[in-house]
Amino acid sequence: WDELQVVFATDRGTVRRNALSDFANVMRNGKIAMKFEGESEGWRLINARIASNEDDVMLVTKLGRAIRFPATDVRVFNSRASTGVRGIKLAEGDEVVSMSITRHFRAEAEERAAYLKQRRLMAGVTEEPETDEEEAAPGDLSQERYAEMSAAEDLILTITTAGSGKLSSSHDYPVRGRGGQGVIAMDKAMRGGPLVACFPVDMEDQIMLATSTGQSIRVPVDGISFRSRSAGGVKVFNTGKDEVVVSVAWIADQGDEDDADDAGAAEDTGGDE
Repeated sequence: WDELQVVFATDRGTVRRNALSDFANVMRNGKIAMKFEGESEGWRLINARIASNEDDVMLVTKLGRAIRFPATDVRVFNSRASTGVRGIKLAEGDEVVSMSITRHFRAEAEERAAYLKQRRLMAGVTEEPETDEEEAAPGDLSQERYAEMSAAEDLILTITTAGSGKLSSSHDYPVRGRGGQGVIAMDKAMRGGPLVACFPVDMEDQIMLATSTGQSIRVPVDGISFRSRSAGGVKVFNTGKDEVVVSVAWIADQGDEDDADDAGAAEDTGGDE
């Protein structure tokens, strides 16, 4: 309770961090976690996640932008009513659709470029990634450093409203300060439609997608292709005419498939409408 915090994010790109102990005692009628009034009236709470000082916060927007910054970039608030501080600068018509917590790991740009080059080769990825940032040339990466970065890697799942999806390396998302415009999280053409969810997964996990017409599908993560963060996705769900994916739930690996159907730990990751 004393070492962890709760990070909140709104659809308008603001974030707030509170001590977990602020929510130790919650009455039966609940407790105010965030107030949307005045200029913030009409805003929505996108997500709330537990984090430590050793974690990063990642925000992803509907129009395919992502920003990753240390949790400590957001001071610990005493107030539970504030909507917080700016986490990402949004373009007109854009909004945050997902906030997740990833393990903090800092690497030089040359190390990240070298790791990602090897990682794509191992995954059989041949496309050249687009980029909206100055791309560093791959440097020398020892086997020991590669193993260290591999152990610290989170797999980032991205899903669009048209049912496209992909897995990317967390090292593909540079750690920067909060408040910027972020980097590309999907191909610039957004051929799969706006993003609906983006969060870390393990290869042994499953996800469940639900659509605007009430259809749902359960998909193993290991059946989704690994691609660079600036690439487009592959078809995960064949949506019908005028049908879009509105929600994605993460289902943790439960070991036995039969038991998982009854006792799978499912967690909604946002994107509800």
